[in-house]
Amino acid sequence: MLDFPSLLAATDLGERLGEVTEQFGIKGSLLIAQAINFLIVLYVLHRFALKPVLATLDNRQAEIKAGLDYAEEMKQKLADAEEKQKQMLKEASQQAKQTIDEARQSAKEYIEKQTQEANDKAASMVTRAEESIETERRRMLSEVREEISRLVVLTSSRVLKQELSEDERSRFLSAATEDLRRN
Repeated sequence: MLDFPSLLAATDLGERLGEVTEQFGIKGSLLIAQAINFLIVLYVLHRFALKPVLATLDNRQAEIKAGLDYAEEMKQKLADAEEKQKQMLKEASQQAKQTIDEARQSAKEYIEKQTQEANDKAASMVTRAEESIETERRRMLSEVREEISRLVVLTSSRVLKQELSEDERSRFLSAATEDLRRN
């Protein structure tokens, strides 16, 4: 058996190499054939296995990157949509508040208008009623005066115990009525 230090000390390297190869059972022609086979297998694997696998990995990596980019884009669009929705809700709330305020103001104005109209109608009715009462009072006063005048004439004729003619009665009646109107 050869040891490493004695192999280094040997002067004839080619001779020693032949001994080593014989000891390990290595045949040079087989070694070269195996090296060529290894290179052929390496080329075939590289060409038909490694390149497609690397291409698939590159495609997968590109798809993953595209998916992540798309997810990030969708995340941004979602944030934008949420912001837009918040803005729209805010605007709708403001419009609703404005509409409610306008409706309240309109209702207030309508109530005030209706109240004023009712007050005007009531005042008009009171005025008409007062006028009607005044007219009725005057009519009643006139009737009362005529009745008093009639009674005065009747009483006067009884006191005087004479019958008055229609002409005299009418004259006394007019005079009594005139006196009552002045008072």
